[in-house]
Amino acid sequence: MLKQQITNDMKAAMKGGDKPRLGVIRLILAAIKQVEVDERRELSDADVLAVLNRMVKQRRDSLQQYQQAGRDELADQEAFELDILATYLPEPLGDDEITVLIDEAIAASDANSMKAMGKVMGILKPKLEGRADMGKVSAQIRQKLAG
Repeated sequence: MLKQQITNDMKAAMKGGDKPRLGVIRLILAAIKQVEVDERRELSDADVLAVLNRMVKQRRDSLQQYQQAGRDELADQEAFELDILATYLPEPLGDDEITVLIDEAIAASDANSMKAMGKVMGILKPKLEGRADMGKVSAQIRQKLAG
């Protein structure tokens, strides 16, 4: 399980004295635990991936804002956290693979207008979760359906 791997990495970071990495891993485990407490259930790997994706999105947004504001030290911290989070996500798909999956989803849902965007996203989301930036995927779908 992914959660167990993260816990094991926390123990290794503690033993190795890697405090920056340990801090990020503790943030991850705290976010997972928060969702488990809120929902009163053990999270599956898919749920843990959803938590990790949410954290990645937050870090990307923060990184962009810090860079625009010229806050390099905070941007560096966000980039470091993004690197650690990325180690737990599945291998990202390439642009060509994403385009093929989008074309297949459009064909499978018989989408021919923007009204069918929800159907296409519904087909793609389970396949692309954690493996692609869903904002970019959404933009590609809009372009194909509008064009």
